[in-house]
Amino acid sequence: MGVCRDFAHLGIALCRALNIPARMVVGYKHQLQVPDIHAWFEAYVGGRWFVFDASQARTTGNRIAIAYGRDATDVAFVTQFGLLMLTSLVVSVMPTTD
Repeated sequence: MGVCRDFAHLGIALCRALNIPARMVVGYKHQLQVPDIHAWFEAYVGGRWFVFDASQARTTGNRIAIAYGRDATDVAFVTQFGLLMLTSLVVSVMPTTD
């Protein structure tokens, strides 16, 4: 995660400067190229939370939220001390049938 977290953090800061409650969200986005954990933010306006994803051309849904927090520190993918090397990552999302 990189640019998506940065943009989400910026959006949260701008919302809070206008006294709009905002929160960081991390999770998976369906058909994200390259598949990875993704970040976006939500702002509370008019009695409900709205999704904002500045790193995508349009907000299309298809998100699976893993964690909500005040900022990136609350929802860190990993906190490491010492050497760490990610050797692989596989993300699989299957639609459910109701």
